[in-house]
Amino acid sequence: MNAKIRYLLFVALVTALFLVAAVPRSTNASHSWGNYHWARTANPFTLSVIDSMTTDWDDNLNAAIADWNASSVMNVTKEAGQSDATTRNRCRPVRGKVRSCNYTYGTNGWLGLAQIWAKGGHITQGTAKMNDSYLSSGYTETNRQHVICQELGHDWGLDHQDESGADLNTCMDYDDNLSNPSPDQHDYQQLETMYAHLDTLTTIAAAPKGFESANMEARRNWGKLVRTAKNGRTSLFVRDFGGGYKVFTFVTWAK
Repeated sequence: MNAKIRYLLFVALVTALFLVAAVPRSTNASHSWGNYHWARTANPFTLSVIDSMTTDWDDNLNAAIADWNASSVMNVTKEAGQSDATTRNRCRPVRGKVRSCNYTYGTNGWLGLAQIWAKGGHITQGTAKMNDSYLSSGYTETNRQHVICQELGHDWGLDHQDESGADLNTCMDYDDNLSNPSPDQHDYQQLETMYAHLDTLTTIAAAPKGFESANMEARRNWGKLVRTAKNGRTSLFVRDFGGGYKVFTFVTWAK
């Protein structure tokens, strides 16, 4: 190989490496959770979030709903729900909807918890919990917003964009400072990809009966640990009930 050819190959290699490095992480990776999604027969589809939160979370919930409502495939609406202590503590799911709760769940290690119930590849119901034992003090408003945005994002079927602690400027990463309280463009693009096809049935508002009464509140009921992020800040558990019924629990751990 003569010197000229070696030089041209070197230039081509450097150019290729530069182009790969120049592609932002947030526009170059899929972060759906498997193929799990809400079944629906048309886009955009409307999904209700039941508000079982105290008034000091109103601004956070409203902002998170507005952020996710900006998606071209989803209309996210808020539905009034009971917010007494018992309801918030149990945060029981409702078929075909998502329930959002806050409560002093205790110093059990987690800031936020999202759970989705799925039949086959279709989400049938979901919950998002914010732990006031941590989030009521020592965390900023931006931190709180990051957590609620992320937990609701999991309920749509989104996974994390990144779990290394890198800051990708989205609530679906897990940067060490919890500094990004909103979705980014890649989150919206990922939702468009996930919901590009239509289904022949719907799990919105009319989800099939299955295992909504299963007690998923305690950690011992979350099932098998699937993975934990490199920085130890997030974990995913799955409990398999058989017959295609599964519950996934996304955990955001406190520092």
